[in-house]
Amino acid sequence: MSGKRPTSPWPPPPRRSSWRRDHHRVLQDVLDFTSNRVATSLLVWTLVGIALALPASLMLAQSNLSRLTADWGGRPGISVYFELGAKDAPLLAVRLEEQPEVESVQLTTQDDALREFLAYTNLHEALADLETNPLPASLRVTFRVDADLSALEAEATRLRQENGVAEVVVERTWLQRINVAGRLAQRLGIVMGALFAVGAVLITSTTVRLAIEAQLDELKVMKLVGASNAQIRRPFLYFGAFYGAGGGLFAAMLVSIALLILEAPLRELLGSFNETLELHGFDFRFVLGLFATGAALGIVGAMLAVRQRLSRLDVL
Repeated sequence: MSGKRPTSPWPPPPRRSSWRRDHHRVLQDVLDFTSNRVATSLLVWTLVGIALALPASLMLAQSNLSRLTADWGGRPGISVYFELGAKDAPLLAVRLEEQPEVESVQLTTQDDALREFLAYTNLHEALADLETNPLPASLRVTFRVDADLSALEAEATRLRQENGVAEVVVERTWLQRINVAGRLAQRLGIVMGALFAVGAVLITSTTVRLAIEAQLDELKVMKLVGASNAQIRRPFLYFGAFYGAGGGLFAAMLVSIALLILEAPLRELLGSFNETLELHGFDFRFVLGLFATGAALGIVGAMLAVRQRLSRLDVL
């Protein structure tokens, strides 16, 4: 007899094909298990969706606040209002433009101010009865990015002493407040994101733990017949990813509903500043990010539940 071992007439299937079939079978089992528990799945998706929607909304608000301040120049400025009938506005505008720290000067004459006012109001008949234009001329002075902000008040004081100047408004406070609100929203979004991420992990971990308890006898049999720990964990990782990804889609829906509710007042608020509502950030990448974040958190929760519960099985 030769020393060669007999070959099997039935060669094993390729390892990659077997791996794919196993993953497909596990995914099908997960879909069947969750579809038979629709109420539980909807509850988990809703809870995870709320946990993701709140920090995502804050980050979206911070992103739009930053873009809004950038569109408005992100620079402090001064508005100069003249007395009625004053003729010094053009000369003062030329002098301000020659200063190195000034980026631009916008002159609005009395006629321009009246036309802008009529464009946004319906008071044509009331103003037609007036003999003179009641609106003053004004200057909008915008400073450069590297301008010394400490000299802003000194410049405003000097402008108040000019002939024909009725009032000087330093437009820095509102911009600083918007920037502070943006930073506050960013930090609050990070803190809430971390807290609610822990909550999403705990939600999926508890749900996966219940699924493990429901299939505990099957897991013992699988271990006895030679199933590896990876094969035992695999379905529950799919559970976590499925619940987390569904929660991410629910979060996108909640954010979308909130934007629809807030659209009208936001449009009115920005209209008062002569700006149009252009929401940035809520796009396909935003939804995909929520989807991926939810799936990742779900997998983390599933790993915690599987490690905690299966490590206690005597058969393991």
